[in-house]
Amino acid sequence: MATQVQHVDTLFLHQTQDRYAVVAEREGEKLFEGKLELQETDAGARPAKFRVKTGGSSEEPRRPDEFVEIARRATRIRISEQTRQSGRRELRELLEGFQLRDKAKVVRTCRFCANAGSYSPITSETAIETAQGERICPDCAKQELERELAFKGSMTGAAQDRLEALLLEVQDLERIVNLLSGNLDPDLTKFDTISANTDDIDPVPVSDLDLHPGMKDLLVDRFDTLLPVQSLAAENGLLDGDDQLVVSATATGKTLIGEMAGMHRHLSGNGKFLFLVPLVALANQKHEDFEERYGHLGEVTIRVGASRIRDDGHAFDPNADVIVGTYEGIDHSLRTGKNLGDVGTVVIDEVHTLQEEGRGHRLDGLITRLKHYCEERAERKSGYGGAQWIYLSATVGNPGGLAEKLQANLVEFEERPVPIERHVTFADGQEKPDIINKLVRREFDKESSKGYRGQTIVFTNSRRRCHEISRKLDYNAAPYHAGLDYGKRKQVEREFGNQDLAAVVTTAALAAGVDFPASQVVFDSLAMGIEWLTVQEFEQMLGRAGRPDYHDKGKVYMLVEPDAVYHSSMEMTEDEVSFKLLKGDMEDVITRYDENAAIAETLANVTVAGKQAKRLNDRMVGDVPTRHALGKLIEYDFIDGFRPTPLGRVVTTHFLDPDEAFLIIDDLRKDLDPFDIIADLELKENEEA
Repeated sequence: MATQVQHVDTLFLHQTQDRYAVVAEREGEKLFEGKLELQETDAGARPAKFRVKTGGSSEEPRRPDEFVEIARRATRIRISEQTRQSGRRELRELLEGFQLRDKAKVVRTCRFCANAGSYSPITSETAIETAQGERICPDCAKQELERELAFKGSMTGAAQDRLEALLLEVQDLERIVNLLSGNLDPDLTKFDTISANTDDIDPVPVSDLDLHPGMKDLLVDRFDTLLPVQSLAAENGLLDGDDQLVVSATATGKTLIGEMAGMHRHLSGNGKFLFLVPLVALANQKHEDFEERYGHLGEVTIRVGASRIRDDGHAFDPNADVIVGTYEGIDHSLRTGKNLGDVGTVVIDEVHTLQEEGRGHRLDGLITRLKHYCEERAERKSGYGGAQWIYLSATVGNPGGLAEKLQANLVEFEERPVPIERHVTFADGQEKPDIINKLVRREFDKESSKGYRGQTIVFTNSRRRCHEISRKLDYNAAPYHAGLDYGKRKQVEREFGNQDLAAVVTTAALAAGVDFPASQVVFDSLAMGIEWLTVQEFEQMLGRAGRPDYHDKGKVYMLVEPDAVYHSSMEMTEDEVSFKLLKGDMEDVITRYDENAAIAETLANVTVAGKQAKRLNDRMVGDVPTRHALGKLIEYDFIDGFRPTPLGRVVTTHFLDPDEAFLIIDDLRKDLDPFDIIADLELKENEEA
């Protein structure tokens, strides 16, 4: 009870309508809350009624002079700034009448707290401004923010923590709330900056390289010194034929490392140059680049898929000096016994594909089978010493372990030549195209110090969405995905390179195949199909922002929809995934084998190497249960001894897993139409997805 209060640190008074809220505190704890009404007397303002809350909405009347007794015990008396001037005069008159005015001071407090019966002083360092220009305390501002978040759908702790941290930093509630509707204020959206740093490595002059003159002359015409990661590779045995795993960020110059080794060895008479990539789009682009750059030094050809004829009419020539191919294209040649000639250099671009579910085991098998091919040929042919292997990646969490597995020297360079700003803003799916439009316009309207306009790559999760977004952009933009024919893709690449396009909108699945010189990357979605992006995939995609020869910096924008999922199988929401990707550690590159993968690669190894299949299995990056796989191959009638049966040869030639093979066989026995068989296969894939 109030009469039992012996000492009060702070007595807080705040006007509410025609009365005053009274709060007494000691050592930061509320002692009681009450209400005070004043009356005008001949001596001035005096207490008329005084009530103290006793719990819930209950109040207990007290003698008016009890308020005066409490005020006398208080160390300080504080009057809220929100109290009207007339109310302040009335309170001063009251306190002066009891010689208490010296204790009193008007202070800035949180009105929300005061109305709720709490004393919460605020300063310019702690106050948060509302849309109405009022200043409130951080706790009330957070509660207001939570109410706004509730309208947008639930938001995970990481995203809410991010917004609350920004709220305390900028002290403006309206600016933070606007982030939920795609606000693009860079001071608010910026999550961090990945700094540029290339000063730690002494650049190697091109003139000092022990390169074949044909390749050296090309490099001297282009630049005086190598980039840092190229210099590291040169200093670690690149031109001595040493195998290397090169791990460095996108746009740091990794590709030229493979080109130097491949063309040097080819021109020196040490075998042809194979450059292998995961996607047809990237193979097409590299083939065109190599034709233009090295066509006068040797014949350049391309091998993608099982067909000998590409959709642009060009035929694959296994006798060419430079072969650009997809993993599957070259693997098909091995599985069908094609003679690739003397291979001097093999470059495996995007080697982190080894960890991808469904594709990793195929790359693992290809590397092992191609090594076997080169070693077998070296044993049979004098003067041929086998191949040098160069593995390239921007995203490897265990570079040392992977280099050991691949038996290659590790060349690792962690920085990048231009800084990248990473931004996060929140929006729903319908708002995102408008936000993307603003970002594309803003970027294209700027020009770098090197004379290039800013261009954007927009990553989304479906071909339909590519077209939908590109149609809604004000500036010239184009969709770019695997469903477009070769001619259309080349047109888009050419127009982007000529700066005729402000943006391309592409699927996340083509991230590795998009090599546009963009200054900005925008994530419309953080999903690849119906799967969330991995940290590796995210890093690979954001690394497309900013090129040292074009831009001063790169920018990345993540457009995050709170509480969004793209398929019922997704366990996390987009806002949760966003901060996992931004803060996540790079995952280890490990190839994992389920039963189907083990059977498929063992069958391919039997087809290529016969009795040596077990040795090939043992050399692979992933652990293959060889004994079990061989037992299944015999059970399925895919092998006879260490030779594939006719059925097994069909299965491995067409990259089928056992389930797919048996589905086709069953459908053939039912005499189904080929189109129905394809439909069954697609249905099976969708069910597995």
